[in-house]
Amino acid sequence: MRHVVFRIGAERYGLPLATVREVVTPGVMSAVPRAPDEFRGIMNLRGRVITVVDLAAMLDIQLPTPAEGEPVGKVVILDRGRRDLGLYVTDVDGIHALDGLAPAPGEALASIRGVARHPKGAVTVLDADGLDKQVSGLIRSR
Repeated sequence: MRHVVFRIGAERYGLPLATVREVVTPGVMSAVPRAPDEFRGIMNLRGRVITVVDLAAMLDIQLPTPAEGEPVGKVVILDRGRRDLGLYVTDVDGIHALDGLAPAPGEALASIRGVARHPKGAVTVLDADGLDKQVSGLIRSR
């Protein structure tokens, strides 16, 4: 199965290609008052308002503060029907076929489907529905 493979820091993650609409360089984002810390803001993409969440913060991954002049990350836009959701990530490696999905070790979040093999190392495969539910839970907890 083909996946969009991206990085958060040095770690590789993937989402099934069918769940991703597109990948964009983030534009100007507007902050949302009183939004959870995981929310980077909202952005306008060709007339559509995209809610952008920081995937590193959502998965509780600590990243160093980027140095000045370091490239800006990417936003992976999920295909969620009428509601648009963007995931802010460090960079996107491309579309790859991933083999041998195995259960994730330890206590996995509902948004993690498992771990797959990739020529450059393991890829943690995420579940778009699980991510969507996790974001909805963040909104409701406010």
